[in-house]
Amino acid sequence: MNDCIFCRISEGAIPATLVHADPDIIAFRDIDPQAPTHVLVIPRRHVGSANDLEASDTELVGRLVVVARSIARTEGIAESGYRLVVNTGADGGQSVGHLHLHLLGGRGLAWPPG
Repeated sequence: MNDCIFCRISEGAIPATLVHADPDIIAFRDIDPQAPTHVLVIPRRHVGSANDLEASDTELVGRLVVVARSIARTEGIAESGYRLVVNTGADGGQSVGHLHLHLLGGRGLAWPPG
């Protein structure tokens, strides 16, 4: 999708600070971090939101979480704790129409979040 900023990042048309890349998933640092570690983990294939996932996407969703866990370890936040967030729709806070997982950590995170 040419108008999707995350698809364009995935294609390399828009620069980003990548922390992970494989054939199906990329992860990059958020340009407006909300915590010392704030990484976005996305599928390369365009999926609009969690509402667009199908049963056939189960492996992809699992891989997104496993990649996030691996990044948390690399970033040194796995032991102290981190948060994984998937915002869905306008009321859920989704600002980019491409499924993405926020990996947040490096400080204490309040609850409830918003």
